[in-house]
This record gives sequence, C-alpha cells and structure tokens, in this order.
Amino acid sequence: MRKIMYYVHQSLDGFIEGPNGEFDWPVLGPELGAYSMALTERADLFLYGRTVWEMMSSYWPNAEAMNPDEHAIEFAPVWRRTPKVVLSTTLESAEWNTRIVRAAKDLAAIKEEPGKDILLTGSSTVAAALTELGLLDEYHVIVHPVVLGGGKPVHQPTGRRTLRLAETRSFDNRTVLLRHDLV
Repeated sequence: MRKIMYYVHQSLDGFIEGPNGEFDWPVLGPELGAYSMALTERADLFLYGRTVWEMMSSYWPNAEAMNPDEHAIEFAPVWRRTPKVVLSTTLESAEWNTRIVRAAKDLAAIKEEPGKDILLTGSSTVAAALTELGLLDEYHVIVHPVVLGGGKPVHQPTGRRTLRLAETRSFDNRTVLLRHDLV
C-alpha cells in the first residue's frame, strides 16, 4: 500500500506561516533541496490543500523564468508532469494534471490505488484531517532557525497520536529534519 508523507517547513516556534500569512522565511540550501527531491522521487502523486495548491500552481509552471536557481530548474519539470490532488471544498477547477477531492475520507481509496507514495506538502489542515482518519504515515518536518511569533501552527488539533522518531538530520548547517512515523 502507498504511504502518505507529510513534508512541511516550520519555524522554531512551530508555525508554517507568519502572522500575516508570510512564507518568505524558509531557506532551501543544496542539501535540503536534495532531500526534497528524494522525497519527490518516492512519490508519483502530489497532494495539496487549496491554499498551498494556489501558491504552487502560481509559481511552479513557470518557475525557471521566475527564479532560475538549481532547485527550481530541477523541480519545475517534475511538478508539471506529476499528477496532483487538491483536497478542497471550495476550489472549482485546477489545471496541471490535477483532480479535486472534496472529502479527506476519499483519499483512502486513492491511497489504495497502485503506485508510488503520495507527497503532501504544507497544509496543516489537510494533515490534520488525514491524521484524524489514520491515513498519514510519515511526518517530515523541517525546522528553520526563525521565530515568527505567531501565525498558522504546523499541527492542528486532532487528539493524541503516538509517533516514532525515525530520523533526525541537519541540512546546510541551518535546518533540522524531524522525521516521525505513525506507531
């Protein structure tokens, strides 16, 4: 069975965006970029909530023209060709080989389909819904050395869950990975 991996960047004080929705603070160095690409190689389906989908779909289709760094050049074609699912009750349509799913429980059937793993990026709301349903298998939390002082928390309330620490690692002498599996 496929796994659903949750890959998220958070501040040291536990937020995925700042008080005004800002996401200008993560720094993706070469080591973290390589780790991110390795996660995408494990997946053949990208999963987003509406807000992250809108951010991704406004940038990655033309990323090479907007920010020609090494990661953008490497990831943009992968993003364009990889099928995507957006969990949203409000999104009407989506381009770039994307289907919209209205209820988190419907992701259980997608998880059962043959294929590689599924990569959920960002979206603490989707992560909470999947956690509640027991569908989230791995947490890949990248902690950045910044204190935002408020914003959207990385974890939404879902009740108590026991996780197993599977890996810790630092990247680019700057960020730290905390990888946990559901017990």
